[in-house]
Amino acid sequence: MKLIVVIVQDTDANALVKALGKERLEVTKLASTGGFLREGNTTLLIGVEEERLETVKTLVKETCRSRKRLVMPTAPVAEQPEPMLSEPVEVPVGGAIAFVVNIEETFKV
Repeated sequence: MKLIVVIVQDTDANALVKALGKERLEVTKLASTGGFLREGNTTLLIGVEEERLETVKTLVKETCRSRKRLVMPTAPVAEQPEPMLSEPVEVPVGGAIAFVVNIEETFKV
């Protein structure tokens, strides 16, 4: 058995949960924060038999995507030569990262 921990941008989370449900895969959804911009993410915990692992990986790849967004640099005013001249910077956001962990034992109560 495998535990897949998927961290996904909130924008893609509902579509991924819906796609997993259509495949009759159970998922636990947790709110989380992180990444470069410290924005809301969703962490999904998915327990699957090894033969279903590729199905989950495919759904993540089909559902989650990376995007580009413009953000303003946030250097302290004292360190900026001219604070009003700051240019927005394009940064990648979104996508997903997944961790696959071997599970020795599970039980439900």
